[in-house]
Amino acid sequence: MRPFRTHCTLLPGRCLHRILLGPLERRRYHRCMTPLTPPPRLKPLWRALVEVAFIVFLFYSNLLMGEFTRVNGQGKTLAFALSDIITRGNFAIAIVSAFIGYVIFEFLRKKL
Repeated sequence: MRPFRTHCTLLPGRCLHRILLGPLERRRYHRCMTPLTPPPRLKPLWRALVEVAFIVFLFYSNLLMGEFTRVNGQGKTLAFALSDIITRGNFAIAIVSAFIGYVIFEFLRKKL
C-alpha cells in the first residue's frame, strides 16, 4: 500500500502534512502497550490453572458460608472462621476435587 500525501500549497514539492496509510501507521499504540497475553503454547496451561483456581475458590467460599449458618455462627468472627477452614486437609480436598472437576468439564466440553 502506497502512502497517501495531502496537497500542500505552502511549500511546493515538500509536504509537511503527510498522512501515511501504510503498515507502519496501522498501529495506534506503541508495541510495549500491547495486552499481556500468554504465549500460545502456554494458553491451555493458564486456562487449566484459572479453572482449577476458580473451583478451589468456590470450595472455600462454600466452606466459609457453612461456618456462618444459624447453628455454627453464634459469636464467630471472620478470623476464627478462616482459621477453622484453612487447613492442610481442606486444601488437599480442594485441589483434588478441583482437578476432578476440571477433567469432567473438559470431557463434557469436548463431548458436547
